Amino acid sequence: MDVFQNETPARDNLLSDYDDRTTSPLPKAWHFLCLAEIANFAALRRSLGRARANRLPVDVSARINASLSGARIAAVGRTTIEIAFEGDTLTDLAAALGCLTADFDLPLNLDGEQHRLEMHFGAAAAPAGDAEDVRLAEEAESALDQARTEAHAVIRDLSAGTPAFDRLTLTRELPDAIVNGEMFLQYQPKVHVRRQQIASAEALVRWQHPTRGLILPGDFITVAEEAREISALTLWTLEKVIADQKLIAADGNDLTIFINISGQLLADVRFVKQMCTRVVESGARIGLEITETSVIRDPESAIANLQAFADVGIAIAIDDYGAGLSSLAYLKQLPARELKIDKMFVLQLTSSNRDPLIVRSTIDLAHALEMEVTAEGVETQAAMALLSVMGCDMVQGYLISRPVSIEAFRQFLRDDKARAPEEQSHAMFRRPASFWKSA
Repeated sequence: MDVFQNETPARDNLLSDYDDRTTSPLPKAWHFLCLAEIANFAALRRSLGRARANRLPVDVSARINASLSGARIAAVGRTTIEIAFEGDTLTDLAAALGCLTADFDLPLNLDGEQHRLEMHFGAAAAPAGDAEDVRLAEEAESALDQARTEAHAVIRDLSAGTPAFDRLTLTRELPDAIVNGEMFLQYQPKVHVRRQQIASAEALVRWQHPTRGLILPGDFITVAEEAREISALTLWTLEKVIADQKLIAADGNDLTIFINISGQLLADVRFVKQMCTRVVESGARIGLEITETSVIRDPESAIANLQAFADVGIAIAIDDYGAGLSSLAYLKQLPARELKIDKMFVLQLTSSNRDPLIVRSTIDLAHALEMEVTAEGVETQAAMALLSVMGCDMVQGYLISRPVSIEAFRQFLRDDKARAPEEQSHAMFRRPASFWKSA
């Protein structure tokens, strides 16, 4: 079945598989991301030759699949394999790494010859509801770096928190970080399922600290809010998006770029006026992603200011729908064009009975309110297929791409435009993981 055909029989048959179940497994409590690296690749290349060595990730993936049936495995370069799977407890990850370590202690048969692969394993784990894709990837990469040094598998438990930051120091350094260019943006596209085209993109802000390294939003956004720097940071983000959007437009791509906005700013009349003025002056195509809880804080001011944004052509998307205290009373009043289903429902879409029912009903509700629906956290073709027949409009997640730099995003758009029309079908969904890993 072509996952992009939305014929009624296909939809009914696929959905009935979930509607007719009398029992279903409980959703897994943990989400794991593991990176496996061939440490002696250079030596193997000298022994096997370049061509055969370049196929080693296929051999490694096959052995991993034999140990971890059902895991999502992808080669992300000549020496590294990415493994994503779920478990009931954190010990499931430790057990899996123990099995993999034991498996690779045994030689591998390569074209009739026995060769021993030296492997490094670095992994990150987070509770399923808190499994932020970018944070998992960054922590898994950091764990792999540590594994190279310590010569044993390393696990990072995100539920225990990241290394504590001195909030007072971050508060003091944040204004200068904005001015000194320590902040940067990455872009993650949203793809329209039926048209198979990139419909828009989300801009995500990062802080590359000169001594602390990469600091993700979860560690500095609340600091920015408490220090009353969130307005300056968001306006900086807007200016950067406007500049990057001009580069995209110069390449012949006319895309709306969405910015995440703090609930604190929805009651800030001065900020609202500044943003509206800048968007009108620049003629930029800007969208705002807001959470349900940010509206519930002060619904009267939030709804009025969101309407002011909408009046000047700024698109409004409701982010992480279902993760907060959803209120239909507020939902019907918001001038939103898009509703984003939280990834906690999408990640378990093909392994639970309830999540597909929740997603399906949410899609129907949004369409009844004349909104398009985006599913976050799409990582597998199976989830894509089910979302397609449910009528989901757009998808976003690692199946499409990680968040990437503006230049990597422009290259992706250029590559797609360069393909012949008959080659464009599904092309963006087949992008090799190594592209995004190096971006």
